[in-house]
Amino acid sequence: MPKTKSKLEKINQENIEIGLDEIKPKEPHPQTQLKTRVKEPPAPTINTMLSELKSKEGIIGYILRNTRSASIDLNDPTKIIDYAVLSSSAIDTGDELSRTFDLGEIKHVIVEGKTAKLLSVTIGENNISVFMDKNVDHNQIYKTLIHTV
Repeated sequence: MPKTKSKLEKINQENIEIGLDEIKPKEPHPQTQLKTRVKEPPAPTINTMLSELKSKEGIIGYILRNTRSASIDLNDPTKIIDYAVLSSSAIDTGDELSRTFDLGEIKHVIVEGKTAKLLSVTIGENNISVFMDKNVDHNQIYKTLIHTV
């Protein structure tokens, strides 16, 4: 019985050219993708959860910011700039204090005033600030945010 050539043997090796743009990266393993999604949920998931939080009594609003977008939902839209500056300052100050005093990674920042308080937390690349009345349990809000991840 005559031996047949495989497809690879039939290819004339001198006429083969492969450009770098034709090489596709290896697809990640599905389990790896799942782990990534668990650690860093996409913004719409966080946005949905924040919208649900906003409906709870005592929640004034929130700011969700990442490298691609920002979402703000506040009861008083005339104070958006004030809330945005406070949110950004709280996160930056927490990071600066952590570096200055070698505190390690900051899990969250709480700023408390006479009638309201702010909880700022970073999840992946998302900076989240939740503004609430002073009597709201910020630990419960923090746990809700973290368990969404």
